[in-house]
Amino acid sequence: MKSTLIALCITLTAAFSAQAQTTLRIRGSDTLGAKLVPSLAEAFKKQGGKVSFDIAAEGSSTAFTNLAAGTAEIGMSSRKIKADERTLCRSKGIAINEIEIAWDMITVVVNKNNPITDLKKKHVMQIFAGDIKDWSELGGSPGPISVYTRNTSSGTYKDFMTMAMKGREYGSNSQKMAGNEQIVSEVSSNANGIGYVGYAYAGASGIKVVSIDGAFPNPAAVKSYVLARPTFLYTSGEPSGTIKEFIDFCRGAAGDAIISKTGFVPLSQMK
Repeated sequence: MKSTLIALCITLTAAFSAQAQTTLRIRGSDTLGAKLVPSLAEAFKKQGGKVSFDIAAEGSSTAFTNLAAGTAEIGMSSRKIKADERTLCRSKGIAINEIEIAWDMITVVVNKNNPITDLKKKHVMQIFAGDIKDWSELGGSPGPISVYTRNTSSGTYKDFMTMAMKGREYGSNSQKMAGNEQIVSEVSSNANGIGYVGYAYAGASGIKVVSIDGAFPNPAAVKSYVLARPTFLYTSGEPSGTIKEFIDFCRGAAGDAIISKTGFVPLSQMK
């Protein structure tokens, strides 16, 4: 009888273990983590994967601090890892593996009632650096320009400085926001507001996209857009098991469809 009970317990334990879900902790970019990665995660689960997801989108820099601390299996970043972040991970015994996941286009937006429809790239730099402070300087309606940026933990914050501002610092009049949705909210409610968001947020109500040197962000011509950039997932070493299965799903045909629908450009389109 005793041996029968032990055998039954072993069988039940094995069955429970087989059914138990793995939890993938994913940390990092708001650009990726607010919409795209949750959509990919939900679709992955629906296809039958026994996995749960714990996703926190608090800025690209948090991808690497979490990977270094062992508190994430996957890091999300809208920019490439920096040398000091790679060094931090290496010091913790983490060999960083980089996986390109999709392309994004940083999109400059103003309030929907702003008469400005196009900005020169030099004017974008001058606005965000604080050199141009009133819309009348650009032929718009008089009013002090309210500049909204991402916060310093954001990869987009740093990419915009590099790509649009020639490495200059943001002006003292700029206001730092936690994420894309916060920038949309501020610009949509402020007639003098300007900010930048990932292309996935370009269609939000209350804002409009301005072209840069006459060019709008266009998924059909990504690399010709001045503020286009790749985005990444990072893992500790080569992914395996459920981590690899999820990443392979993201980079496959089903993932491509979700990436396009969410407002990003799949890698298959970049070939």
